[in-house]
Amino acid sequence: MKAVYFAWVRERVGKPEEILTPPASVITVADLIAWLKGQGEEYAYAFENGHVIRVAIDQTHVKHDALIADAREIAFFPPMTGG
Repeated sequence: MKAVYFAWVRERVGKPEEILTPPASVITVADLIAWLKGQGEEYAYAFENGHVIRVAIDQTHVKHDALIADAREIAFFPPMTGG
């Protein structure tokens, strides 16, 4: 699956996107965030407050308990404010 990072998540990870191959035990967005935290210092920093990260699977906003099995793209971005 392709991971796409936006705003300060992108800055902290150090890349705009990448292809991920998580282990079979990673089945939800929350699992994926936890797995990403273990992929290096930059990921640990980017996802240190994973609960505030917004996520979209195939361009549809989802909660952290959403299943990722058939996802082609998962986007991660910080909370946004409007005005």
